[in-house]
Amino acid sequence: QVQLVESGGGPVQAGDSLRLSCVVSGRTGSFFNMGWFRQAPGKEREFVAGVAWITGRTYLANSVKGRFTISRDNARKLGYLQMNSLKPEDTAVYYCAANYDDAIPARSTAYAYWGQGTQVTVSS
Repeated sequence: QVQLVESGGGPVQAGDSLRLSCVVSGRTGSFFNMGWFRQAPGKEREFVAGVAWITGRTYLANSVKGRFTISRDNARKLGYLQMNSLKPEDTAVYYCAANYDDAIPARSTAYAYWGQGTQVTVSS
């Protein structure tokens, strides 16, 4: 069983930076992937970024490329989403998710494990 707990959200101004963290309890290892998703009010949950736990290979949504980076600390079982140059349209609840796969899927249904979410609010 895998449990995920996010932290680091909060209110910020446009142009600010924020780093979200996700601590993993349970097995990681081969084929373990961590993804970050976000959901704004009235919108569907969308993929933001993913990282393959062992190789460190990353995958970013086009909407955040150049502004967000995803990384992980294997030893501490922590995943990070570094968000720079934040915009009001980045406002959403951000979720950490995990699955076991040989690829990093972008669809939310591929992820079996989810955190509770952390709110990010960007004001202009």
